[in-house]
Formats: sequence, structure tokens, C-alpha cells
Amino acid sequence: MLHHERLRPPSRDYPADEWNVIEKGFHPEFLAQLETMLALGNGYLGMRGCPEEGGPNAENGTLINGFYETRPIVYGEEAYGFARTGQTICNVTDSKIIKLFVDDEPFWLPDANLLSYHRRLNMKSGTLDREILWEIPAGKQVLITSRRLVSFANRHVASISYRVTLLNAEAFVVISSEMAANGPSAHIDAADPRQTRAFSGRVLHQRSSYSKGRRVVLCHATEKSRLMLTCATETALERARIPTRLSAPRTSAKSPSKSTRGQAVRLSSANISSIIPPRQLQLKNSVAAPSGPWIASRPKGSRNCSTPKSST
Repeated sequence: MLHHERLRPPSRDYPADEWNVIEKGFHPEFLAQLETMLALGNGYLGMRGCPEEGGPNAENGTLINGFYETRPIVYGEEAYGFARTGQTICNVTDSKIIKLFVDDEPFWLPDANLLSYHRRLNMKSGTLDREILWEIPAGKQVLITSRRLVSFANRHVASISYRVTLLNAEAFVVISSEMAANGPSAHIDAADPRQTRAFSGRVLHQRSSYSKGRRVVLCHATEKSRLMLTCATETALERARIPTRLSAPRTSAKSPSKSTRGQAVRLSSANISSIIPPRQLQLKNSVAAPSGPWIASRPKGSRNCSTPKSST
């Protein structure tokens, strides 16, 4: 019988709570377990509980129910009636990446000087909330609060609120909202039949892209199952009194600005992911703009790419 040593996380950092799963300290050795426990989903769209900065993670996953790629099933001995084709749920476009730079210092959890760390899955409100107090090498303290939500009202929509506050000094702040596809996957033991099958090559193939203002849209398709996916992000930057500028390249939206002490900068990002038939894509200036199925997937009376207000 296989025996695995039982993981015993420190109780002071993972206290028991009636409605919340709480993490009070960053422990890289529990990344895989926390990504699973802090995942959000609505039955159609699911996101593992990975940090907003794109890492570190054990397996960064954004999944859509019914979006898969096919693969041949290989048997040691062939027989009549055996299934020939298998299906594997694959990662879709990752649109939850938000990177932060303060005075050109990147925020990266393993290397950051964390004065406080608090993350909780609130099972009453259905949100993943995080609050971090980070001190950069220059001694400037930065308060980072974020909230992630996967909508139950509209199954295609997820939203992230990312707020940065300089506490004791002024600094230049850059917030970059990014989208990525075909990211690295976790190591899979091919000899273990319990694990899912991994694809050696690229799974998502880009079909088209679209960018206008603060909206970025990417369209990908699988090669064998011939499923097509459109993922779009809409970003909004909020900051009092001091004007800022926001540019939106094809796969990211970046906001450089100077923040004064005690002033908060908040980036809200709404993400929409949907499986669509190819015939519904509308071509405009040789670029596909998925306005048809994108709007059709919203319930009547809802706003386009609405972002919930954060209580941070």
C-alpha cells in the first residue's frame, strides 16, 4: 500500500472558521493544496486559486466546462470495442494576470518582504479576497488588496479588483493586466494511469485578436476537437484627483503613474470567456470582433462587461 506523509500546515496560519477558508501566511510548500481549496467556479467557468501576479503556482488553471481537446487512446493490446479517442479538458486563455511594479521593483511573492499576508475564500459572498503589506528594498510600504469573483448571474463573466496604496512615501506605480495562452503545465507522470493526459505541443491556436480602448479580445481554437474560444478583458482604472493614462496593447493593459502617499490606485478587470461556433465571428478590418455571441450571452438588462464594486 502506498503511504504518503500527512501534510500538517501550521494552525496559526490556517485557523478554523465557519464561513471562510483563511490563510495568514505565505507557504510555498502548500501551493498545490491552496490552489485547489481556494478555487472559484460557477459550473461553467472555473479558476484555480493562483496569485494574481501569475505565479508562483503548482498548476495555473482557468477551465471551461465542455472545452476539450481529443487524443488517441493507446492500449498495450488491441481488442474489438475499445475506445479509440479520449477527451481532455484543457486550460483556456488565462486572463487573471495582474502584475505590479513599484519604482521598477516587481512584486513577486517568493522574493517579497511581506510585513503581513492575509487571504480568505469567503463562502458567503463567493469571493477570494487578499490583503498584503509589502515593503520594497527602499523602505516604501505598499498595501495590496484584491478581490476575485466568478459570476453566478452570468456564467461567462469573472471579475478582479486590484487596489494598490502607498503608505509612507511617493513612488512610481505600474499595473499591468495581461492575457496569456498555452502556459506551462504541471509535470505529469505518463506511467500513472490516474493522471490526465498531457499534450506535448501547443493546444490553443490563435485565430484572431481585437483591441480597442481598454478592451482586449483573443480568439483561439483547438486543432482536433475544432472548438473555438473567445476571451475578452475590460479594464477600468480609478484614482482620485491625479489624471492617469491607460494604454491597451493586444494582450495587456498597462498603467504607469506616480502615486502619492496614502492615495489608492485600483484596477478593475472584467473577464468574459465563451465557447462560440466559428460562423458567429464577425470580421471587421481583417480582425474578428466577437460582438455577436459576446452580447448574446448576456442576460437581458445586464450591462456590458460590468464590474462589481469592491469593498476594499
